[in-house]
Amino acid sequence: MLKDNTVFVGNKPVMNYVLAVVTQFNNGAGEVAIKARGKAISRAVDTAEIALNRFLENVDKKQIITSTEMIDTDSGKTNVSSIEILLTQK
Repeated sequence: MLKDNTVFVGNKPVMNYVLAVVTQFNNGAGEVAIKARGKAISRAVDTAEIALNRFLENVDKKQIITSTEMIDTDSGKTNVSSIEILLTQK
């Protein structure tokens, strides 16, 4: 998986990320990963679903990986949920 084909989802509007995913596929990417942590997970799921249902033909969900990452915060270490949604061309 190339790092270039990864869309990291944060706090921007969902359509910004959908556009990023669609652009990756239009530029010839065979596979795109959508990654998010914590509260952005629902935005990542929305991004994948909107991209698949409205904009991308011949693209499927290949794999969905969930995990827990330990990150450092001001109050010490804490666990944060993360998701990676792999989209691939049919």
